[in-house]
Amino acid sequence: MRLSMPMQYAGDPTQTADQIAELERAGLDAVWIAEAYGFDGPTIMGYLAARTERVQIGAGILPIYSRTPALIAQTAAGLDAVSGGRAMLGLGASGPQVIEGWHGVPYDRPLARTREVIDICRRAWRRETLTNDGIYQLPLPADQGLGLGKPLKMLTHPLRADIPIWVASLGAKNVRMTAEVADGWLPAMFLPEKAAEVWGDALAAGRAARAPELGPLEIAAGGMLAVGEDVTELREFSRPLLALYLGGMGARGRNFYHDLACRYGYQAEADEVQDLYLNGQKDAAAKAVPAELVELTNLVGPEGYVRERIEAFREAGVTMLNVVPVGEDQARLVSQVREWLG
Repeated sequence: MRLSMPMQYAGDPTQTADQIAELERAGLDAVWIAEAYGFDGPTIMGYLAARTERVQIGAGILPIYSRTPALIAQTAAGLDAVSGGRAMLGLGASGPQVIEGWHGVPYDRPLARTREVIDICRRAWRRETLTNDGIYQLPLPADQGLGLGKPLKMLTHPLRADIPIWVASLGAKNVRMTAEVADGWLPAMFLPEKAAEVWGDALAAGRAARAPELGPLEIAAGGMLAVGEDVTELREFSRPLLALYLGGMGARGRNFYHDLACRYGYQAEADEVQDLYLNGQKDAAAKAVPAELVELTNLVGPEGYVRERIEAFREAGVTMLNVVPVGEDQARLVSQVREWLG
């Protein structure tokens, strides 16, 4: 099991780069760079490539609606080149609030779009002449443009033709597609004890259709990480974030995280959190987040307990433990957990 961490949306990226470089020396294997409607991801990833030596650098995630498939392929190939083959391309549909509100494009056909983007990227990295007759038209038909487009192949030579593609997905159809065509899966709010119940059928169906040359599906999941006898209260710090996702990441009836909590068996609690959050009662919403959800989606407590939680994630199929280390000495914590992972 490898060890990764997500880089948060906010903050000074230069200071965060200092932290990542220190954690790399402590044993961190990978870092995921988020992109919402703040700084763009590729700029930060390129900067991290120059500031680090070994750690893998993943987009976590690039929204598929914000760029053309060809530009996504170019971006991943460029990052892979400047990092010496350390790039990971994380893709996701994001949600209609960001895609329509910030990017100003319709949020439509997310599964079909994701599948086409993955296929086009892989063909671009193999330097095939690109044509596509689907959602994305390559070249653009004459009746939709000037009629001057022609099929092209990537001008430069990618360092690798098999840059790992990870997909952030939660719904059954999207998870099935992820297990079929992606190299890795980036689930949110992953609860190991209930993962098989919620996603088992979708994962099995996708794996059954998976091409053998892709190898086994990787899974990156985890949560807040803190080890000690007196740190269990740190779990409570995750309540506001969970409340934001359950209550505020989408409209009523169109919130993927709320839907996931319902599938975990917390429908009454998720409804209450959403009602409170959408009514502006954010503190009350945080208090209403189920204690079990707070505990089991994090790795916080005494050493023996945290090691048990790591094994629970491993048994659920997680191959990359994705954590947010907290405490005064994060490098020591990463080194400690790196040793436990073997």
